[in-house]
Amino acid sequence: METRKQFLKKIGSGAAALTAGAFFNPMKTEKLKEKLDSYSGTAVEIARNEDFWAQVQQAFTVDRSLINLNNGGVSPSPAFVQEAMKKHLDFSNQAPVYNMWRILEPRREGVRQRLARNFGVDTEEIAITRNASESLQICQLGFDLNPGDEVLTTDQDYPRMINTFKQRERREGIKLNQISIPVPAEDDAEIVRRFEEAITPNTKLILMCHIINLTGQILPVKKVVHMARKKGIPVIVDGAHAYAHFEFDHADLDCDYYTTSLHKWLFAPHGTGMLYVRKDKIKDLWPLMAAAESQDEDIRKFEEIGTHPAANFLAIGEALTFHEGIGSSRKEARLKYLNDLWIDEIVDGDKVVLHTSRNPKYACGIATVEIKGMEPNELNSTLWSDYRIITTPINHEQFRGIRVTPNVYTTREEIDRFVGAMKDQIKKV
Repeated sequence: METRKQFLKKIGSGAAALTAGAFFNPMKTEKLKEKLDSYSGTAVEIARNEDFWAQVQQAFTVDRSLINLNNGGVSPSPAFVQEAMKKHLDFSNQAPVYNMWRILEPRREGVRQRLARNFGVDTEEIAITRNASESLQICQLGFDLNPGDEVLTTDQDYPRMINTFKQRERREGIKLNQISIPVPAEDDAEIVRRFEEAITPNTKLILMCHIINLTGQILPVKKVVHMARKKGIPVIVDGAHAYAHFEFDHADLDCDYYTTSLHKWLFAPHGTGMLYVRKDKIKDLWPLMAAAESQDEDIRKFEEIGTHPAANFLAIGEALTFHEGIGSSRKEARLKYLNDLWIDEIVDGDKVVLHTSRNPKYACGIATVEIKGMEPNELNSTLWSDYRIITTPINHEQFRGIRVTPNVYTTREEIDRFVGAMKDQIKKV
């Protein structure tokens, strides 16, 4: 009878052969990267080069019978990212306790190193999570707060995050304060002023968006962080829609806590996220799920979630390679260009109002537009039922409209069809 040791040795040798050969095929991503690197020109010039973006578009297997202009929620992954994840899943399933835990899980460290390098921070400051919400709630629930302590955010922050603080209000007696900000907001000093004026002696924590999901408004994170740091108030930065969307790294923010989803603009597998915590802040932040005391200063304590697939997290590496092959500046320029195409065609300030800044410092690939006299939900439904165009309705006390988020796989022809559909609806009001 075969012993356990012999069995493990056998599947281990099989795994080694698999992982050394056919299991990973980097040629597809490498060939694409070579093609993209062969194009010359500035980011703005490349943004208008349809040949370049045709190469990028071919990496995706999206359904071209519809037009997906709601990439802000979750984006599709390139085919080779999906393939990598599927292969990891299949390999895991052969003997999960060994293949997944002993072979694949340790490779998470390579992904951690690459994310840290891309974000410009130390490897020991990056935790790999399942989404921005998980990363944010680690921070929101990880600070010790007492009854009467106050937390500060805006009324445009993500509803789940607002509800997280509201639950702490009900359960622990803290107080949530919310400020309003202009739409659009194009004065950094005014944003800092509004946050600062709302601070009281009881303010213990600030939550702010890097880019607001409702309008695509980019906020002056670094200036708010520096203001709050002088007062000894930590700032949690919600970067759910920012990372890999436009060009920046940690030096541009200088924050102590940063959270994001990787299944949005990085195009990583669904259910992947990232948490950054400055090294000297890790010890005093409680994890969402309990960790051993020996892990107090280890960033990995925030990854203690029980059994989970390794496949999703390892395929982040393929997504990073794809993102870096395109280049942050070229991606940013393309997203702005695609939005400018439809905005220039339909926004007139009379019948059609844009609730997003045209200043590239304050917006990128997310824009919210309103047709006056038309309910956002009605417009959103009509675009889907009559044109098979996906957007998302936005209904806020300060503004209303539909949010439009194209992506690198979006074609000029699809933008033209969206423009035509919007013009049809504008004629009705």
